[in-house]
Amino acid sequence: MGFFEVPLSTVLILARMTNNRRPREKQPRMKRRDFIKSSVALPAATALGTAPAIGGQKAKAQVVSYRRLGRTDIHMSDISCGCGRLPSASLMLRAIDRGINYFDTAPDYGRSEDYIGEALARFRQRDKVHIASKFCDPVAYETGVSHLQAIKTKADYKTAVEGSLKRMKTDYLDVAFVHAIGELDDYERERTRLLDEDMLTAAAELKREGKIRYLAVSSHGPYNMEKLIMEAVRSGHFDLVMMAFNFMKFPKVPDLLAEAKERGVGVVAMKTLAGARDMDLDPEGAVFEHAAFKWVLAHPEVSGLVVTMKRIRDIDLYLQASGQAQTAADHRTLERYTALYGSDYCCTGCSDCESACPARVPIASILRYQMYFEQYGEEKRAMQSYATLNRNASPCLDCSVESCATGCPNGLPVSLKLRAAHSVLAFKVP
Repeated sequence: MGFFEVPLSTVLILARMTNNRRPREKQPRMKRRDFIKSSVALPAATALGTAPAIGGQKAKAQVVSYRRLGRTDIHMSDISCGCGRLPSASLMLRAIDRGINYFDTAPDYGRSEDYIGEALARFRQRDKVHIASKFCDPVAYETGVSHLQAIKTKADYKTAVEGSLKRMKTDYLDVAFVHAIGELDDYERERTRLLDEDMLTAAAELKREGKIRYLAVSSHGPYNMEKLIMEAVRSGHFDLVMMAFNFMKFPKVPDLLAEAKERGVGVVAMKTLAGARDMDLDPEGAVFEHAAFKWVLAHPEVSGLVVTMKRIRDIDLYLQASGQAQTAADHRTLERYTALYGSDYCCTGCSDCESACPARVPIASILRYQMYFEQYGEEKRAMQSYATLNRNASPCLDCSVESCATGCPNGLPVSLKLRAAHSVLAFKVP
């Protein structure tokens, strides 16, 4: 069957997607506590069941839970597709066939927007999928200039959206993101970018023109993530936020989630696999990815999560967690992962150690790029990002002070990790 035909499974899934707007039960305000222990008892929200067996064989995993995204009219698949490494239009079409209806992309995600355009042209039901992209300049990024710094005027913001629309062959974006707030270690500068009058004016005009539907902000840190996202939630300008959130320590996030829910601001989680280290670690048979996803989705304030899908087997694996409740085995799996890697995981949004560095090396950013290189397999992106830093880890090669290690709340061997990061991320001239 070609992708010009719409299979029965897609018809049924799309029908379910448009008829699942049942009012959600009121959830109690979440208190600050140990997330792993407290979330085991939380129910999975809006679960509709698991994929049925067909002909005695287990059916392919599908989305079985959709959640309303804040005050918007979007009901997103609880497990949705991050398109940072989208390899083809056909993968997106397969994801749609399994019920995924929310796709997160950006102009600087390689050919992602082009592939989405091909998929939308073949699917021909634009209103059944939700496309989120970012205000950023891919040309600037490819030439070694930060795409964030390249967006400066109202015209720049509108040009960025027009470029995305052209590449994706669509008339509108469902969501336009102010991208990667907290990328720079300068709170006032990042707050200015968050509430930039040119951006807000451009977004209002784009909404009136029908070219974007909702405005959003994203942050994976490493600087002031929770503080900046809270500022966005309270500003009244943003319909949804996307932030790093996983079972590792994010002490201020419970307050943020509660505030977002009270104000009707949708929350999308990313970086949910906490570094995505070796995940085949459970003798009980519990799957780490499922445990990590179910932990995030057990928080009713979270509408859904975005995870990179680059192979069919990613779709097969990840969607098995859709709509499923946590189990005691899941809880033990996360504890085992924490015991193995917790003292080696640079927590997104922390950056506590940087004040102790006399050379002011951007430690958190560098270790995030190292994670992209070593755990995510995104070598080119990691090296390009490292090359755009104003200051890299080269001062660490001959550093005898190593005061950064004392500043890490998790006791990471910071200087050792920075030397290792520089060895793989730095472009070497023969």
